[in-house]
Amino acid sequence: MSKRVTVIPGDGIGPEVAAAMMKCVDATGVPVEWQELNVEWGDSAGNVAGLPQNLLDSISANKLAIKGPITTPVGKGFRSLNVTLRQVFDLYACVRPCKSMKGVRSRYEDVDVVIVRENTEDLYAGLEFKNNEPETRKLINYLKNEFGMHVDQDAAVGLKPISSSKSERIIRFAFDYALQRKRQKVTAVHKANIMKFTDGLFGQVAEEISKSYPDLEFEERLVDNLCMQLVTRPEQFDVLVLPNLYGDIVSDLCAGLVGGLGVAPGANIGEEIAVFEATHGSAPKYAGLDKANPTALILSGAMMLDYMGESKAAEALRKGVESVIEEGQSVTYDFKMDRDDPSAVGTSEMADAIVEKVKLYMKG
Repeated sequence: MSKRVTVIPGDGIGPEVAAAMMKCVDATGVPVEWQELNVEWGDSAGNVAGLPQNLLDSISANKLAIKGPITTPVGKGFRSLNVTLRQVFDLYACVRPCKSMKGVRSRYEDVDVVIVRENTEDLYAGLEFKNNEPETRKLINYLKNEFGMHVDQDAAVGLKPISSSKSERIIRFAFDYALQRKRQKVTAVHKANIMKFTDGLFGQVAEEISKSYPDLEFEERLVDNLCMQLVTRPEQFDVLVLPNLYGDIVSDLCAGLVGGLGVAPGANIGEEIAVFEATHGSAPKYAGLDKANPTALILSGAMMLDYMGESKAAEALRKGVESVIEEGQSVTYDFKMDRDDPSAVGTSEMADAIVEKVKLYMKG
């Protein structure tokens, strides 16, 4: 019986890499019925953008979705639809594996780190107050009058909620993930020496939960020290669990260790619903050119197959991607030593090469 999956193509290069991903997942033989629906677009002036009801209904019914990149304006316009999607469905765990692959240019080898990021609170909760607005000044004056806290009158203000309950569920998720996948160590990351009550709470919860997992090594790291250690000795890390903002930044850093966001898959997982995604942007200047590297979304498709319980298909898809990249023939321009190399292929042709490899691995 086929499994219905909601596909959100996104914009920019999204539709092209989504088509490549579907082709490669289909090559495994796992029966998937794709239901393609997209978001509603806004613009940088702040016009309406959102998640249409038919899309929400589809994800609610299917419990499983995969999405291409969606553009979010920087510093103005509509709020991130990626963040909104995570909050609407309480997709509290963002999982981003970063693993070295032969044939991908990088300064590092043998990196194998998984970032588990809390997705629903911290500064990304969106509790922001615009500067010079009456509501903001009211909040600033309240902080001064009630607590003696000084905030400049012309400041914009953001709130950073971190709760014990949501810290506990993401940290337990990270430990369970490590156990299920036979990982060795979990590192809780925070800045508790400065943010003593918010990050401090995250660290306290992590330390307490670690006692329930005696078979796993546990440590805590300050986020700034972690970043330095990642670029000097990344091999010492295994599973990292972090609050929302740090997790976003560190996951991009780790992607850089293995060759960039173009090879970094991702998943957003809740209690009943999971949405898989490429972690890179929409690259609008390459839209429609059949040039974009589809690897990240294809590997996200492999993560989706794992989530579905189709481990053989997931492994065949990963091996197919790795083989094509290692051979270095049927790959997009960004895998070539010279980005103008005329032997580079397009998005669809790279996907076709992966399809042939996947079929061989499934037979084996």
